[in-house]
Amino acid sequence: MLDQMTLYPIADDVLFAPGGKVVIRTYGVAPAAAGAAVSYRTWVTGIRDQPRYWHWGHFEDAAAGHRRVLEWLTGRGPRPAQVPA
Repeated sequence: MLDQMTLYPIADDVLFAPGGKVVIRTYGVAPAAAGAAVSYRTWVTGIRDQPRYWHWGHFEDAAAGHRRVLEWLTGRGPRPAQVPA
């Protein structure tokens, strides 16, 4: 199935915590067919209630959302809300 999708990486971060590492990845994903719509997601793995994910409507929302998720995980901001597609 993954070979039928095109991934567009936006941002990757790794946080190291006493219980292990937390990985935050934001990317766009689209069917391999030309002209298909891209959906944007942020996935967080390595936390107790894993995986957590957010959907974003546009590239700019995904990039800003990745920063907000990172701030939330480091205690510098509130938990981000998803932006409708």
